[in-house]
Amino acid sequence: MGHRGGLRLRAPALLGQTGTEAGPQPRRLGFCSKKEPSPLARDSLVSTKGTIFGEMQPFRWSAGAQKPENVIVVEYGILLLNSSPSLEASRSLCTSKTFGDINLTLGMLNKEDNISKEDIYSHLISIIQNTDILDGAIVQKLIYYASKDMRDNNVPREIRMLAGEVLVSLAAHDFNSVMYEVQSNFRILELPNEFIVLALAELATSYASQSIPFMMMTLLTMQTMLRLAEEERIRAAFCVALEKFSKAIYKYINHWRDFPYPRLDANRLSDKVFMLFRYIMEKWAPGASPVQTLSIVKAHGPAVSLLLHWEGLCDLALGQVPWLLNQYKGKEIDFHVTQSLKQILTAAVLYDTGLPKDLKRSIFINLLHQVCRVPEPPGKENEMEASSCFLILAHSIPADLMEFFDEQIRSNNEAIRRGILTLLRLAINAEEPSLRDHITSIERTVKTVLGDPSVKVRNSTLLLIQTMCEKCHIEAREGWPLIHYVFSQFAVSNKNLEKPMKLISQEDEKGEKSVQETSLEVLKTLDPLVIGMPQVLWPRILTFVVPAEYTGTLDYLFNIIRILIMAEERKKNNASEATALVISTGAVKLPSPQQLLARLLVISMLASLGQLRGAGAIGLLKILPEIIHPKLVNLWKTCLPELLKPLEGKNTSIALWEAMLLQLLKESLWKIDDTAWTIQLSRDFSQQMGSYSNSSVEKKFLWKALGTTLASCQDTNFVGSQIREFLIAPNQLGDQRQGITSILGYCAENHLDTVLKVLRTFQDQEKSFMNRCKGLFSGKRSLSKTDVMVVYGAVALHAPKAQLLTRLDQDIVSQVLLLYGQCSQVLGMSVMNKDMDLQMSFTRSITEIGIAVQDSEDQGFKFSYKEVLLGHMLDFIRDEPLDSLASPVRWKALIAIRYLSKLKPRLSLNDHLNILEENIRRLLPLPPLENLRNEGETDKDKEHIKFLYERSMDALGKLLRTMIWDSMKAEDCQEMFNLLRMWLVSQKEWERERAFQMAAKVLTNDVEAPGNFKIGSLLGLLAPHTCDTLPSIRQASASSTIALFCIKGIRLEMERLQGLQEGLECDDVQVQVKISSKIAKIVSKLIPSEEIVMFLEEILDGLETLSPSCTTACGVWMITALKEQGAALEDQLLEILSIIYYHMPVLRQKEESFQFMLEAISQIASFHMEAVVTSLLQKPLPFDRDTKTLWKALAEHPASSGKLLRALANKLGSSLEDDVAGMDAIAVACAIHEVVTIGTPVTGLYPELFALLLKLVSCTLGQKMPTSTLSYRRRVMQQGERQQIPDPCRLSTATLKCVQAQAVRGGLAIESDEGDNVWTLLHNPNTHHLGVCALARSMAVWQHRVLLAVMEQLHPSLTSSSESYRITGMAFFSELMKEPVLWKHWNLRNVLILMDQSAWDSSAILRQMAIRGLGNTASGAPHKVKKHKQIILESIIRGLYHLARTEVVCESLKALKKILELLTDRDVSFYFKEIVLQTRTFFEDEQDDVRLTAIVLFENLASLTGRRWKVFFVEEIKKSMISFLLHLWDPNPKVGAACRDALMVSIPFLGLQELYGVLDNLLDGQDPPRARDFYRQFCVKLAKKNQEILWILHTHSFPFFSSSWEMIRSTAVKLTDAIVLNLTNQYVELLDREQLNARLQALRQDPCISVQRAAEAAVQTLLRRCKELSIPP
Repeated sequence: MGHRGGLRLRAPALLGQTGTEAGPQPRRLGFCSKKEPSPLARDSLVSTKGTIFGEMQPFRWSAGAQKPENVIVVEYGILLLNSSPSLEASRSLCTSKTFGDINLTLGMLNKEDNISKEDIYSHLISIIQNTDILDGAIVQKLIYYASKDMRDNNVPREIRMLAGEVLVSLAAHDFNSVMYEVQSNFRILELPNEFIVLALAELATSYASQSIPFMMMTLLTMQTMLRLAEEERIRAAFCVALEKFSKAIYKYINHWRDFPYPRLDANRLSDKVFMLFRYIMEKWAPGASPVQTLSIVKAHGPAVSLLLHWEGLCDLALGQVPWLLNQYKGKEIDFHVTQSLKQILTAAVLYDTGLPKDLKRSIFINLLHQVCRVPEPPGKENEMEASSCFLILAHSIPADLMEFFDEQIRSNNEAIRRGILTLLRLAINAEEPSLRDHITSIERTVKTVLGDPSVKVRNSTLLLIQTMCEKCHIEAREGWPLIHYVFSQFAVSNKNLEKPMKLISQEDEKGEKSVQETSLEVLKTLDPLVIGMPQVLWPRILTFVVPAEYTGTLDYLFNIIRILIMAEERKKNNASEATALVISTGAVKLPSPQQLLARLLVISMLASLGQLRGAGAIGLLKILPEIIHPKLVNLWKTCLPELLKPLEGKNTSIALWEAMLLQLLKESLWKIDDTAWTIQLSRDFSQQMGSYSNSSVEKKFLWKALGTTLASCQDTNFVGSQIREFLIAPNQLGDQRQGITSILGYCAENHLDTVLKVLRTFQDQEKSFMNRCKGLFSGKRSLSKTDVMVVYGAVALHAPKAQLLTRLDQDIVSQVLLLYGQCSQVLGMSVMNKDMDLQMSFTRSITEIGIAVQDSEDQGFKFSYKEVLLGHMLDFIRDEPLDSLASPVRWKALIAIRYLSKLKPRLSLNDHLNILEENIRRLLPLPPLENLRNEGETDKDKEHIKFLYERSMDALGKLLRTMIWDSMKAEDCQEMFNLLRMWLVSQKEWERERAFQMAAKVLTNDVEAPGNFKIGSLLGLLAPHTCDTLPSIRQASASSTIALFCIKGIRLEMERLQGLQEGLECDDVQVQVKISSKIAKIVSKLIPSEEIVMFLEEILDGLETLSPSCTTACGVWMITALKEQGAALEDQLLEILSIIYYHMPVLRQKEESFQFMLEAISQIASFHMEAVVTSLLQKPLPFDRDTKTLWKALAEHPASSGKLLRALANKLGSSLEDDVAGMDAIAVACAIHEVVTIGTPVTGLYPELFALLLKLVSCTLGQKMPTSTLSYRRRVMQQGERQQIPDPCRLSTATLKCVQAQAVRGGLAIESDEGDNVWTLLHNPNTHHLGVCALARSMAVWQHRVLLAVMEQLHPSLTSSSESYRITGMAFFSELMKEPVLWKHWNLRNVLILMDQSAWDSSAILRQMAIRGLGNTASGAPHKVKKHKQIILESIIRGLYHLARTEVVCESLKALKKILELLTDRDVSFYFKEIVLQTRTFFEDEQDDVRLTAIVLFENLASLTGRRWKVFFVEEIKKSMISFLLHLWDPNPKVGAACRDALMVSIPFLGLQELYGVLDNLLDGQDPPRARDFYRQFCVKLAKKNQEILWILHTHSFPFFSSSWEMIRSTAVKLTDAIVLNLTNQYVELLDREQLNARLQALRQDPCISVQRAAEAAVQTLLRRCKELSIPP
């Protein structure tokens, strides 16, 4: 049947699952409305608490709706009423049966089953609304039934509402019939049914054009009914009708030209509405309940709006508005009151109706109250409606509204003020043109609240100002206070947040942050070029640049100023326009040029940090030179572009940027050349001290800028007085030490004499006071001696070098020592003062003095205080703890020592060694960095400790480099470097890391060493650590190694070496070794030959003591060096060998090191064979690492290799005579392994070696290595190393693998089909037999002589007393039984007999292997199988009963399959039944292989049936068919294919050849059908042919319902569904329906979705069949 939009709904989809709702409901469109739900639908299907319909629950499907008979009704109702788009198509579908079904469906509407009606009506609504054409007869019947049910008081309200909705929906198809039906029940002086009234109302709304001609009659009739309405519901219905009628008429009046008939008398309609409205307001409104009042309120707005179009009724209509305003109760009704009021105001504007003054004020007050009250979820919508009303009022009566706002805002009510400000913002945003004439009034209103302290009012004010600026509602005369308010609010909020007068709450803090953010947002969005804004802003905007409280606004402030100035620049060509920006103080005090320069210069410092305000400040400096000083125009035009270049693209360094700004300041002051101007600038710098925090970049720059300004001042008296003032009252600078140090230091650049004089005078004046206070001044308000000490250092650092040296000792250093000595006195006695501040200040001062002297570059100057100061610094370092690093004293002292050490006079070697050793011992033993960091309590502390650590290590490295290379003697340099030796080989990696960092700093970066500096020993010490544990050590080692050759002036491939060095970051040790080897190959040939012995001796020491990875690197470097230079070592050979032998006792205990030593000997032997062999022949044998090496050496010798292998084979044979393996046999195997590993050929001994080693593997299965006697040799083991106890079987397997690999290479065997996995299988006791089978398959059959020799060797294993060895032999021979060539050349009959006997053995594995061999005999000797068929069959069939071991069962099934292929039905007749029965038991086995083999075997048994067992086999087929059918969809596809073949073979036995066509769909290469479709086709054909088999399938299906495979459970249910569907009525009655239903119901809860769906479908099929036969399910 044709349908639209997929609306053909069926009952199952509607009902869903039991006990739940019926899925998604069709769209409810109201009484025929296609746009929104009708009141009937909305009030019936949704909870209507508080409405005229009273309490009502949402509609839900009830249990009764799920009865089968109800489902049928719903399904037919939907299917048959869903008409096609064309009438012709509908008629073609309406056959006689269809009309009967329609009548049946419509007849159901006349029944008492309300649940079915509810269901039918719900879906009829959707169908009617989505269908273009309905048959007329159907429409009439539906109108009849819908109208009848809608008016029936005995029908539940939900159904009546749905019926009404259907009725209205039918109007789209036949409006006149629907209107006739409704009007016929709407009679004069008769109280109608409430649903009739609602239907009329909905028709007027949805079909206004067609309803208007009936409106007069309807209104007249309704007028006669009002006095009869007593119940609340009917009154509510009349109110709804009045609302809808008024809207329809209102629409007609305003759009009558769009209606298709002549214009009607609108006044007559309005008059009737007025009479109805007046009656309701006079009679019903005074005593109305809340619910009824809500109905009246909803009708009030549309009714009054309609009446306003008639001038004669305006006053009467407006007279009802006060009643509406009185309904504001602060409840949900308020929204509807406001909505009605909005309709009235809209109509008043439309009809230009004036509102009385009192009414106007009342409306203002009530609406303002709605806006200002606390909004709640329902109240928020009311507030929006009220705001919309104010927009209407702003459009119509802006003057009255502004007057009202001005009056109300003067109250101190926060809510009213916020509401008015919000409304003003809303109106301005709406760009209401009428408000343009009232900008002044708006500004005056806003100014009223500028002093309000409320956070919310301040926020609202700022938002309004923002909107006014955006919409050009600012006037030049009145606008500045508003702009000033924005800045002041930011400052107030900032002050309240940073320094609150009292503790503020979290809410207040949040509010202040909001004000702050809003202020910034206003400035961010402010467009300074909108109409009138330049006149408002300039030049008063400059007043916000300097004050500190406006610092947070500078980002946007600078941008505003920049835009204003650049706009003026663009207008300069037009003189008439260039008048906006004029520097005029006006009513405000503008900042002076010096103030602007000081502020902008300091803020410019932030540009180096990437901050916007810094870039803005430097940008303003670029465009403000005329305002600062006219002389700066040309200078800044040249300098500033160069200054800005470092900022392009990325941030510059702070130090560089600071230096550039200070240089700009110097040049600017020099250019201005005005002392008075410079003095004023310095005072302005001083006045701005409080604007920045002491730790800020700005404050630090400000101190330096002030010092630079004083240095540029020519008035020395002023400079002296300023310095004196700062010394006396340093607290004005903030951080007094940093401030006074920076100022006096930079001032000393041009006024050294003045600075020193003032300092000396200050000390003299304060001397007596200092003595009285024991080295301290008067506290926070004055400088301490420590501060003055630091000042002297800064003065020395910045002083002109030409003047410094003459005054250094007497005026600076002596004063520093004097101050330090005074601070270190207690009761007049000198003691060691451990005050860190004092130590740091003293160290800082000495460091700066040392730098200053070094920078003077006077070679003749000798610093007399050098030793004294070095002693102080060393004392500081000694006093530092060795377990922590919380103080920077060590770091600073190291720096000071480095600079002092460079000064003359020079120190002796012992002094250098003492200084370096003391510093090394105080830093390198510190705990690891992570441990040091953990001492910090906070993250900041931890970062500080890390910072100190990095700086201290860097300082120590620089000190070492400086002091080592300052010496001109190579021996002295090496002796100083040797101070690091013990740390370079430390067992603690953190100490090694630090030592290597030091070494790298000393050796790298263009070192100038003495000419005879030796690198051999250092190379052997450093190079192996290119494979150390830490990347940092590896990198430092590589850098140091390369640097050693650079020191000697040897040219290297630097690019290649640097690339290799980068690769050392990898953590893979193998990669590290490879890279280290490559580096060694490059540089080893460059080692001076006279230093090679020192290099090798250092390397051998490393082999003894270093970590494994470094030991490997030692070996690599040693071997590489010997390869490169071995030929030239003849004169040094004995010395080298003696060194190697000297290290052998220790190296022998380190396998890898010993191997490297042996390889070194081999390398030497390659050049000097005779001497090396003579030495090696003296070494003892065997079984240690030396022995392994000797085995290999002997094996490699051509003369002894064959005899050696023969002896080893004999030894192994004698060790295994008793089929028991001891240590001696294992040792021989290890020796064979060492010999064969190097490639010794095994061709002649392969069969014997193979058999012996396989026997050894078998005998050592599961065996542990016996504890050997302790060696009396010294054993040296690395820390953490443990002696490894090898697995004997694994060792034996490895030897066999080695021999087998050699045989494969010699063509005696082939690669195993198991690959390397064969060796894993072989040494595992559980899989050993499988490994042997795989090994047997790898034997080269064409080498039958070799294989026969192997078989001869292994034949005794079949009768061995060792079960393990018997299993090994049985497994090996079981695979060889299938080779015909072996049967031909060797007598396997005895093996066959032994296998038959072993098939009855108690060992399951032995039985399995024996049965496999019996089965394989079918391939190797078919005639033997036929000859001994009875014995073989009995042995194999017995294996089918070994249920505990599926391996035996599976092997038996496979063997039977092979054997039966050779036999006839007569051969197996005696065993046929037993085989069939046992085979069937494995169809459902969990093992795929067993299941597959059983099914294939059953298929093969079909050919062996014979006459005797045909009937029996047919019955077994019937029992097995269920398994074949279900396993067609087995999880293993191979099983499914086997089942298909089994079915194809079984069908002829049942005489069901018709089923071949169904099975053909399962052939390979075709898309398989779905299981349900296949089973249905199968059962249809089977049902026609043989109901009995169908019944048998059913009776055997129940066990599969509980299968562990989801697919089998699913297919079993689907098959049952198909069986039930196709059973005859007779068999259906025989069904155990209760049991079947219970099982299916249980499967509906199955965790698998497909099983659930299949069970659901099967239940439905069962119910349908039961219903057809009228029997209970």
